[in-house]
Amino acid sequence: MMSELYDRIGSGYSHFRRPDPRIAAAVVRALGDCESIVNVGAGAGSYEPKAPGVVAVEPSIAMIRQRPPGSAPVVQASATDLPFGDGAFEAALAVLTVHHWPDRPRGLAELRRVARDLVVILTWDPDAPGFWLVDYFPELVESDRAIFPTLADLRHALGPVRAAPLPIPHDCVDGFLGAYWRRPHAYLDAGVRGAISGFAKLADVGPGLARLRHDLSSGAWMKRYGEMLQWPDVDLGYRLVIAGRPVDHLTL
Repeated sequence: MMSELYDRIGSGYSHFRRPDPRIAAAVVRALGDCESIVNVGAGAGSYEPKAPGVVAVEPSIAMIRQRPPGSAPVVQASATDLPFGDGAFEAALAVLTVHHWPDRPRGLAELRRVARDLVVILTWDPDAPGFWLVDYFPELVESDRAIFPTLADLRHALGPVRAAPLPIPHDCVDGFLGAYWRRPHAYLDAGVRGAISGFAKLADVGPGLARLRHDLSSGAWMKRYGEMLQWPDVDLGYRLVIAGRPVDHLTL
């Protein structure tokens, strides 16, 4: 399912989904000194460490074709059946991908199986309340809460974990769902929405877009949410989840 989705929406993905350097720095800190890393659900390579021992796993050929020259070697495979031996890597990394896996418990078990020391997952906590966008598209949060693993799910699969909040900067350059929280007009752009899997799965975005467009032009959005325009960043529920060796030194 993940492969089919990204084969469909992935043609212009790399134009809108570029790694934000602040998020990338947090991922690098979480991985510590690990050099042997498998990046599962790697997509076009955002947040992929540059260490020589990195191997990417990605099921979608459309995403593989967008990986830039010099990227880590990539294997076309599913997260639920990683073609590596037990403990083949020091660490396993999965960035905003677990919710797409057809069998999340099995995929998480595979991460734990192939990683000797550390599993690092960037995800969204479905217990988070969402943000103003869900007032216009309530189906987004309903859909995401059904597919994102809870922290309890992750603990059950991986053992003890630390879940560190990952505040999203107001000028985030990676175009995932929450990236434009302080740039509401961006959600009116079909290209922006096309690189966000949640929008791609909605049956009809027309009514929500009409309401958002009206509220932006009338000033209703500003009256209701304008205070946010003063915030440098915000916690939208994104979490960097770390399992394995102690990471008490981590500061995001």
